[in-house]
Amino acid sequence: MTPTRTETISLTDGRELTLTVAEPENAVRGGLVVLHEARGVTDTVRGLVGSLAAEGWLAVAPHLYDEVSDDEVPAKVSGLSGEAVLADTDVAFVWLGQRGVSADRMGVMGFDLGGSVAMVVAGSRTVGAAVTVGGGGILEPLSAGLPSLVEVAAELTCPWLGLYGDDAEIPVSEVEKLRDAAASAPVATDVVRFARSSHRFDTTPEASAEAWQRALNWFDSHLR
Repeated sequence: MTPTRTETISLTDGRELTLTVAEPENAVRGGLVVLHEARGVTDTVRGLVGSLAAEGWLAVAPHLYDEVSDDEVPAKVSGLSGEAVLADTDVAFVWLGQRGVSADRMGVMGFDLGGSVAMVVAGSRTVGAAVTVGGGGILEPLSAGLPSLVEVAAELTCPWLGLYGDDAEIPVSEVEKLRDAAASAPVATDVVRFARSSHRFDTTPEASAEAWQRALNWFDSHLR
């Protein structure tokens, strides 16, 4: 796994945005914006960023908010807005562009909360591909400032892959409705369900390995 580091970007509105980044040691295949879980940029997220860099991807995770405890998660998630999320991910895409990554070689990936947000980004920005690993908000928005994912599905602007585990947090019926909605998008889409929860890459070895490989294959196929 490639080591990560943080950078702080000063924004035009006076805010500062922290980025966790990792760079490949050799040739860069493309760039991926990684969107974090509900608790923020945790060790798991940093590990994901480093692992993507080890596969040749320039990876950058914008901190949509600071890392929080489980008790603080509901308040943070309910306060998210699509406008703020897109503004922060735009900064990450600009960061990639400044390092020579063209828009057709940029992708977005997220898990848990970040999986939902990744799909919102894929419905609003023109990038090369997107991968969602779990995340709620399929039928009912996660916050008043975000759309439901079934609303976003038909508006997808890039190839999108959804990876979901069959667990109580995200009912199978909702995942199937998302599959049907995404099928109407004018781009390639796919939804894969796993017998055990794989909304994070630290679950069962079999599900984790398959989810990871499917995500890598999706980016390999569409970011050229």
